Amino acid sequence: MMLRNDERIVIRAERQVFRNSVDVYVFVEGPDPEKIGIAQPLTIETIDRFSSIGEPTMSLRPQIAQDLMDELWRCGLRPTEGTGSAGSLAATERHLQDMRRIAFGTLEIDKEKKP
Repeated sequence: MMLRNDERIVIRAERQVFRNSVDVYVFVEGPDPEKIGIAQPLTIETIDRFSSIGEPTMSLRPQIAQDLMDELWRCGLRPTEGTGSAGSLAATERHLQDMRRIAFGTLEIDKEKKP
């Protein structure tokens, strides 16, 4: 399905604790506020391992892929590899700036006290 300029893909995820799953919903919003398109469940087709795969299951623009990642993060999923995140790095950088202000402020106070 090709999107028109007045349509956008919306992805939402919902954690289902009792089913031990994350449900993913894909919508298409268009100019009519009373109607949406909804993606239906995927079907899996068995092919020979060495055949051409063909078209991707889904192709997302970078912002939509980012929205999907944000939704999964909101559901509590984190990357398996690596540590930290952009948010925790930013918090660490702010903390480091605060510590520098405290340290250099203390040094300035010490310099003023000495004769």
